[in-house]
Amino acid sequence: MLTRLKAKSERKLAKQICKVVLDHFEKQYSRELGDAWNTVRDILTSPSCWQYAVLLNRFNYPFELEKDLHLKGYHSLFQGSLPYNPKSMKCYLSRTPHRMPSERHQIGNLKKFYLLNAASLLPVLALELRHGEKILDLCAAPGGKSIALLQCAYPGYLHCNEYDSLRLRWLRQTLESFIPQPLVNVIKVSELDGREMGDAQPETFDKVLVDAPCSNDRSWLFSSDSQKAAYRISQRRNLPVLQIELLRSAIKALRPGGLLVYSTCTLSKAENQDVISEVLNSCNNIMPVDIKEMARACSQDFTFAPTGQECGLLVIPDKGKAWGPMYVAKLKKSQTTNC
Repeated sequence: MLTRLKAKSERKLAKQICKVVLDHFEKQYSRELGDAWNTVRDILTSPSCWQYAVLLNRFNYPFELEKDLHLKGYHSLFQGSLPYNPKSMKCYLSRTPHRMPSERHQIGNLKKFYLLNAASLLPVLALELRHGEKILDLCAAPGGKSIALLQCAYPGYLHCNEYDSLRLRWLRQTLESFIPQPLVNVIKVSELDGREMGDAQPETFDKVLVDAPCSNDRSWLFSSDSQKAAYRISQRRNLPVLQIELLRSAIKALRPGGLLVYSTCTLSKAENQDVISEVLNSCNNIMPVDIKEMARACSQDFTFAPTGQECGLLVIPDKGKAWGPMYVAKLKKSQTTNC
């Protein structure tokens, strides 16, 4: 009976795959990823293979749930010797596709865990957050990376910005669900166009995260409206322009000597390596930071595709490691003149 239901569910999901998007991805990613695209495509188009990590909330710690996860065979993420791996951030994952039910949002009750794609923690860890630092999450909705940042350390100030008003509501609710009132006082939420942040708050932040708007490969493949999907594809070439403008703004907002992490959830070279190359070539006050050690330490849990960059990593979905896509690049601002 369960096998029949699963087969029926997979047939239903298969029908929802948007052919316009898949055909477009097929042309681009078979060229950019080579043979690896075949496995990536199979996983991205089969939601029954997808995995979900469980990030525990240090502010309402679920000791019983942690015991239960151990009994069910979950293991702790990042068991390797990462350059930065705070003990306060606990994330568990299972080797098999399994999704726990999400908790409901209840005013006044903090949630105990957050479900996420495990690869989305890599940009957070790459920032190497320390207690008391001023942090900017430039494109913060839905809030998962802001929540993860707060599991790592207590910032002196955390600025969560989101330009899209619908996503901003989602961000506020996420923060309300996971963060206790005393800590809310060091968090500011704003609705500014991220491209204006650098001029509004120049050289203010110790660390900046730019989790940029991108071609979200997983969700785009399941677009229900093929006309809307075709329009998205036609507009896709404009995204790198926006991403570069957001990065330039983020660099302005970063203090000299500060760290910046850029991330996307797309495989697209135009939105990943090419964006970083453009910024490095055109800004004389920003330097690449070697991030290869992070890939070596995480190779047990993630599969990485070559990026041709020491400062950039690309997680690609693989069998038994269905995480990503997630591109992460790490940069440092020098003491010299601006972009």
